[in-house]
Amino acid sequence: MSESVEIIRLGARGDGIAQDGTIVPYTLPGERAAIRREGSRAELEEIERASPDRVEPFCPYFMRCGGCRTQHLAREPELEWKRGIVANGLAQAGLPVVPEPALDAHGTGRRRLTLHVRLVEGRTEAGLMEARSHALVDLDHCPITVPALHRGPDVARALSVPIGGGRKPLDVAVSATDQGLDVDIRGHGAVSPGASAALVRIAGELGLARLSLHGERLMEAEPVSVAGEGARLFPSPGGFLQATAAGQAILTGLVLDALGPKVKKVADLFSGCGPLALAMANRASVHAVEGEASALAGLDRSMRAATGLKRITQERRDLFRRPLLPLELKAYDAVVFDPPRAGAEAQAKQLAASVVPVVVGVSCDAGTFARDAATLVAGGYRLERVTPVDQFRHAGHVEMVGVFRREKVRR
Repeated sequence: MSESVEIIRLGARGDGIAQDGTIVPYTLPGERAAIRREGSRAELEEIERASPDRVEPFCPYFMRCGGCRTQHLAREPELEWKRGIVANGLAQAGLPVVPEPALDAHGTGRRRLTLHVRLVEGRTEAGLMEARSHALVDLDHCPITVPALHRGPDVARALSVPIGGGRKPLDVAVSATDQGLDVDIRGHGAVSPGASAALVRIAGELGLARLSLHGERLMEAEPVSVAGEGARLFPSPGGFLQATAAGQAILTGLVLDALGPKVKKVADLFSGCGPLALAMANRASVHAVEGEASALAGLDRSMRAATGLKRITQERRDLFRRPLLPLELKAYDAVVFDPPRAGAEAQAKQLAASVVPVVVGVSCDAGTFARDAATLVAGGYRLERVTPVDQFRHAGHVEMVGVFRREKVRR
């Protein structure tokens, strides 16, 4: 049975929330919507009164593909929503800090995308999943990516042919690099020598820069890299790279601004292939700590290709199990940590017990960032500011940079 509800806010995933708490996807605050209830959620039937913030979605797959949730929301209100996600996380952790306005870091589009490949009724399809479903939306291209990634679905379908065409579900991670597309196939496991040779042949025909299988390189036409802030980055096969080039630049700028010109020795924790370490090394010596050997190998290649940098040392270490201890941290003027979505709980506890004057946290999850921030504040740090950075336009993800300082430091 159809009924009308008033939408009062957006939830953390971009769904409208009605007065009674019902989740109504694709609605906006201030709208009146006709819905059909399905438990705690509802299917939107009609917008009876539209919000002035509503805009026309640009993607033909919107409301089918689960990748975007807010293409119907104008840009400025969307940035304010992202700011609210961060503010809510901080408030729930008991931190009365008002975030800075969110910065738009979409730039020219996302430069990496993971596509799913499945055999559906005898046809190989490649795309993204429907929202809250295992059903695949077969894509021509994803409009929110950089133009170089628009052929990603065709590339994924072609590469799947020698290994079953999607009979075994595959995930194909595609990144746009300065040399071309970097592709890592996941989900199949080991392949026969014949299949491997066929994959390499197809990669050559497609003009790929690199092809990997579960992070193991099958071919690389030339060293794969992307421009960084003052140095080239060499991401490992299937390795982490910020979603947009603009996001990488903005996050780096915020970190450098927080450190200032007087910092001489920095620890870069969860360093990855070194985007922050390389930028910081223009003004300070850096100790980069990372658990993945392949990421550190990329940093080493960047260091050898760069000129004019101060000293960068490396350490392979699992910071979840073996965080740097206060005695080790005492050597640094500042610490930067940029962990995965799970956050840096163990390391935050050690930082809270340290005497490091400045700590800068970079995060992609408001909840785990707030948890770690609360640990640092309880240890005597002041959370000076938090800046949201939106490089995931139209999705409920948001990056943030937090700056923590000790008022007085005893060494």
